[in-house]
Amino acid sequence: MPTFSAHDGTTLAYHVFGAGSPVICLPGGPMQDSVYLGELGGLSARRQLIMMDPRGTGRSAMPQDTASYRCDRLVDDVEALREHLGLDRLDLLAHSAGANLAALYAARHPERVGRLALITPSTFAVGIAATGESRLDIARLRKDEPWFTAAFTALEALMTGNATDDSRTAIDPFFYGRWDAAAQAHQADQDGHRNNEAAAVFGAEGAYDPDATRAALAAFNAPVLLLAGEVDLNTPPSVAAEFAELFPKAEFVVQPEAGHYPWLDDARRFVATTATFLG
Repeated sequence: MPTFSAHDGTTLAYHVFGAGSPVICLPGGPMQDSVYLGELGGLSARRQLIMMDPRGTGRSAMPQDTASYRCDRLVDDVEALREHLGLDRLDLLAHSAGANLAALYAARHPERVGRLALITPSTFAVGIAATGESRLDIARLRKDEPWFTAAFTALEALMTGNATDDSRTAIDPFFYGRWDAAAQAHQADQDGHRNNEAAAVFGAEGAYDPDATRAALAAFNAPVLLLAGEVDLNTPPSVAAEFAELFPKAEFVVQPEAGHYPWLDDARRFVATTATFLG
């Protein structure tokens, strides 16, 4: 498995799938290794995927300075990977919390980005937040599912600050377009792949300056894809649409019947959308 050295000397790992022009892929979590992305539903048949394990996750080393887990400091790791790969410009794909890192990278190094694909993105870096009611509205779209009553009750408990470990687990079905055996296995496989200490630092005070990032993205002229899942509880389509409006050249797509992991819900549609955008 290939590795490279970050600017502070930390050894970071990445995984390579497919052949052709590379796309650097940033996982979410935050601070989860890239294994849950798989090969993005077969996108590796169309482009080479460079799956980065963030520092302190997967096969990447733990840094000496734990403050380096902060999102704005991780921008340097993406830049070090670009330099390691010898790319003048990179195409960048980010999922969920990884979209915060991608947005900060695009704001700091706009000349280095060819195309930017943000998949069911988190939006903390640009100061956009979903309302509790918008999440409940998304959840109600699943009212005919056999698991809905227990999951919705747990979601309401979370919204009112009465969360338990059981209620957090009970809402898992809301993050998938289909709560079938494949989705359940995917969710179970994520256990142990997140660095919780790093996740607590990722969005710590100072990580984001939404006004400055929004101003930088308003001048970002590379093509951008914002892909939302129609039933994604984490990033409702309305939130992703607001994010898309920050870019001069954004394409906003809602994948029907998809949750937070659209490559699992309809791999063919997901690959067709992203591959067409990436070229």
